[in-house]
Amino acid sequence: MEKNYFSDEQVLELQNNPYVKKVSNKAITYTDEFKQLFMEKYEAGSGPSCILREFGFDTTVLGRRRINGIVERTRKYVKRNGDCHDARKDASGRPSLKV
Repeated sequence: MEKNYFSDEQVLELQNNPYVKKVSNKAITYTDEFKQLFMEKYEAGSGPSCILREFGFDTTVLGRRRINGIVERTRKYVKRNGDCHDARKDASGRPSLKV
């Protein structure tokens, strides 16, 4: 399976998008606002690629795998948290052993 890394030019382009919280050559993190808007439009029947283009993303840069990942991860966030709040900064993922 081939990895799809962002070039330095693509990273700069993505950083200029207001819906990108953080981006590196390997990964992209979207804002909570974008995830909420994305899910609203997705649940209303819009396709993921159309939504991304509407918010200024080049879908050829993101690639099919990342586009599908946005849908799955955002759906999981909403199911678990009731909204699109990024819980990673609030918890390390490991259960606390302290009592």
